Amino acid sequence: MTAIDPKDEVGDEVQAPKGFIGTATSSLRETGTSIASVFRNPALRRMQIALAGSMIGDWAYATAVAVWAYGVGGVTAVGVWTGIRLGLMAFTAPFGATFADRFPRKNVMIIADLTRVALVSAAVMCLVLETPPAPIFILATLTSLMGTPFRSAQRALTPSLAKTPDELTASNGTSSTIESLAVFIGPAIGALLIGATNVQTVFAFNALTFLWSTVSVLGIKVPERAEDRQSDSPVGADEPDKESFLSEVTGGFRTIAGNRDLLAVAWLVSAQTIVAGASAVMFLVMAVEILGTGPHGLGYLDSTLGVGAIFGGLFAIARAARNHLAQDLTIGVVLWALPLLLVTVWPTPAAVFTAVALLGLANPLVDVNFDTIVQRVTPDEVLGRVFGSLEACLIGSMALGAFVMPMVLNLWSLRTALGVVGVGVTVLALPLLPRMRSLDARLTAPVGLDLLRRISIFTPLSSAVVESLARDLIRVPVAAGGVVVREGDESDRFFIVDTGLVEVTQDGVVLRREGPGEFFGEIGLLRDVPRTATVTAVEDTVLQSLSREAFLSAVNGERDSYLAVDDIVTRRLTV
Repeated sequence: MTAIDPKDEVGDEVQAPKGFIGTATSSLRETGTSIASVFRNPALRRMQIALAGSMIGDWAYATAVAVWAYGVGGVTAVGVWTGIRLGLMAFTAPFGATFADRFPRKNVMIIADLTRVALVSAAVMCLVLETPPAPIFILATLTSLMGTPFRSAQRALTPSLAKTPDELTASNGTSSTIESLAVFIGPAIGALLIGATNVQTVFAFNALTFLWSTVSVLGIKVPERAEDRQSDSPVGADEPDKESFLSEVTGGFRTIAGNRDLLAVAWLVSAQTIVAGASAVMFLVMAVEILGTGPHGLGYLDSTLGVGAIFGGLFAIARAARNHLAQDLTIGVVLWALPLLLVTVWPTPAAVFTAVALLGLANPLVDVNFDTIVQRVTPDEVLGRVFGSLEACLIGSMALGAFVMPMVLNLWSLRTALGVVGVGVTVLALPLLPRMRSLDARLTAPVGLDLLRRISIFTPLSSAVVESLARDLIRVPVAAGGVVVREGDESDRFFIVDTGLVEVTQDGVVLRREGPGEFFGEIGLLRDVPRTATVTAVEDTVLQSLSREAFLSAVNGERDSYLAVDDIVTRRLTV
């Protein structure tokens, strides 16, 4: 997108929309454009359809299991099962996510879906046969655990399906909105089916939604480069020492620990999930003490949270192209805390509903930007494990919030407890704002990105790799008549013509002329030989250059890219 000079806006009488209505209209237009770009991409469209089926079924299933568990052992059974399930999910998340980096991610998603179909179907049989509760609890827990490899693989595969960083952010925003809608639709379907039939029907419905997800994933055409990065070693590279399984499992944690940006993101989102865990208790107490509805008022607050999340998802999508991912993430975390102070100062039903709606609005700002940042700063080979490791941290922090909040409420009143949580999380988040602004600057599309995207040998590379190459480009201005490289010199860089014109000669014979978008220097790098020709600027020229290491790392690590450049080298050497 080309920046518009303010002077041009006045001169051309182009004015930005003014006021709330204009801003809202602009945001809706941007949201619609972003969502349309996602659904125009067949692979992303199928991914969203698969996620919708999986999430709606999951929520309906969770409702049915909770109802069934309450009938078996009351609130205690529901609480104990939920605690055990979350604890096991946190512990097994890094293990399940390892499969998303070890095997083709599409296959991992399909296997996870089919496994869940089998588990839920077995639970249906247990209900029909009226077995003891234990097998059903075990099957329900295993079904939840299989969600980790599915989600890790889905999140790790999405960057390979998106064509641009903006499309990636829009895809994550669409996924977040689907999840928010699933929070409504899933439980509603579950409740309706239970009321009209029985728990077994909801279980069977969930099995069908996993089949729906499987069929959608089967239709995703994954770029060969995405699967090659997982199954092939770099072309011409030595076979690396096989990593132990334990080392693989902990690879996500090591990556996070070694990357300050990932550490900052993990810190921020963990702060948010502490509040999310505590909210299960806070909402219940607010319903009883402030709304005066009793425990069932929790449903009203959950619905309000969901409505806010839907609007928040649309807002997050609208901001996809504004390159404020890390700042928006920080704002989202703060909005998960500060609104609680509204209830501390003004403990009325209106304040409660307003605060909860703001929490819902903030949720997609955290989720969308969290996924996108992790996808863009994490090496692809460990992306699934990083998501799994972060999932473990977030589930753990959520459990911590749910565990600590009752103790806080025993020490202080509700208003004081909300104030402590609101101020505490804000204090944890705001000091990271400068780093988040710096991260946004680094995530902004670098100069030269469009130039690289137009070059055939880089087309097979993932958007993340091409973006990384663009950040490594060095601008090289050359005056007319200047020699760029000389035949016989050491081959140390790859060059792309940005503007101007160069002439390639060998032993004084002109081989060709190259203009904007064309390149040279690949022969010496790929064949590891001195320069085979002399390149001279015919007119004032601007080149963009890549180091030997950056160029070879990119093309050698991607089979299609290597074959493309090797073909060009072969043709040029035969001229």
